[in-house]
Amino acid sequence: MTTQRTTTANAARRSETSRRAILTAAFDLAGEVGYARLSIEGIAARAGVGKQTIYRWWPSKGAVLFDAFLMLSEGAEGDPALPDTGDLEADLKTVLRATVAELNDPRYDEPMRALNTEIAHDPELAAAYAEHLERPMRELKKERLRSAQRAGQLAADLDLDVAVEMLWGPLQNRWMQRGGPLTPEYADRVVETALNGLLPRP
Repeated sequence: MTTQRTTTANAARRSETSRRAILTAAFDLAGEVGYARLSIEGIAARAGVGKQTIYRWWPSKGAVLFDAFLMLSEGAEGDPALPDTGDLEADLKTVLRATVAELNDPRYDEPMRALNTEIAHDPELAAAYAEHLERPMRELKKERLRSAQRAGQLAADLDLDVAVEMLWGPLQNRWMQRGGPLTPEYADRVVETALNGLLPRP
């Protein structure tokens, strides 16, 4: 029995090592050669595994890339949460500036664009993305806004989903469409406009 358990544990470790090697290879290659030239064969060669191993675990290169992003999110230490110093405007500016830095990071740019493209054409991948990445992140953002509501800094009847879209949507849109410079100053203006509203002040 001990030998059998050891054999099973070793097999599981080998599988996990192979899985992480495949996901790392997919992420790195997407940034190096672009998504159009990314292939299962190329991922397999970089990871040092047979391509049948990849086909056994994933239906497409888009699914591999999505799991690579999940692996990166799993690597974050501690319980994820947005800063809550009591100063809503300052906290949101901190978070949106960090978002700008991530979107501008050359290592992430091409893989994220590729994943967004695949999501637009693959309903199953879009559903998996919504469940495992987009929805948990949205809940973190909404929880920070709920804290501001409890502190009387935001209207009690505020639609939090719309508020999240108003704050993060402009950054995503400008990045995806390459519609203008994506800078910390732009992030600050988004926060100020969202919090101050569009109506003239009395």
